[in-house]
Amino acid sequence: MIDWHDAEVLLTPISDAAKGEQGWPPLCLLKAMLLARWYDLSDVKLAEALDDRASFRRFCGFSRNETTPERTAFVGFCGSLARLDLGEKLFEAITLQLCALQVTVKRGTLVDATIIASASKDDEEARWIKHRNRKVVHGYKVHVACHEDTALIERVKVTPANVNDGKAGCGIIPEDPGNVYADSAYRGPRFRDAVEHCGGRARVVATQVWARDEDDGASKLKAINRPIHKVRAVSRRSLAPASNIMDYGGSYIEGLPRPPSKSCSRPSPTI
Repeated sequence: MIDWHDAEVLLTPISDAAKGEQGWPPLCLLKAMLLARWYDLSDVKLAEALDDRASFRRFCGFSRNETTPERTAFVGFCGSLARLDLGEKLFEAITLQLCALQVTVKRGTLVDATIIASASKDDEEARWIKHRNRKVVHGYKVHVACHEDTALIERVKVTPANVNDGKAGCGIIPEDPGNVYADSAYRGPRFRDAVEHCGGRARVVATQVWARDEDDGASKLKAINRPIHKVRAVSRRSLAPASNIMDYGGSYIEGLPRPPSKSCSRPSPTI
């Protein structure tokens, strides 16, 4: 999708192999730095992501079993870009190509669920559910995955109300979802593994941490969860239209089949 020829020509004078270190193709390092910018990754986090995320490796041109760069390679590469005054020129040129193709880079996905009450307790497909400090409800759950920046719904799945959020959430993760933000109901290896299989990273609200005392624990939880809560606030805007899949004028219309899992998708970049 992106024409890398001009970038490759500009990068010709660069060699990022320090004495005694392995050299890396400058174009591969440039692609890695683009991922760092798009996914807001530090050099250390970028090195970790390249080591274990197949989609990142493919984009940069590394094979499955090939060694990937350490953070020192990125530091040296950035220094070379700065010396040649190439950094912003390269990033701007590539961004203009993406804009011309009407491609936006996805930073993250929000996953959440809402309960829709059934119109009748005789509805045999609905189930009972009880949440803390809330009334018992007979009905369904609408599970939603939406885009972090736009709140556009990308995937929707409807289940009986008693289906675990983490289990149902595994079926609504889009490809290359970026960071996937979810509440504590999605804790556990099943959801985390599903997110990583799709090329993302799970950012789930924590409920406990190792700490010296109660105050230390509260401080650590706040530091972990505050950025997740800030991003997840967007998803509440998406749940209202999603619930309309089953909520017609405030009540579920019996006799109609429950809608299958479906996606309202935006194109994700294949670069």
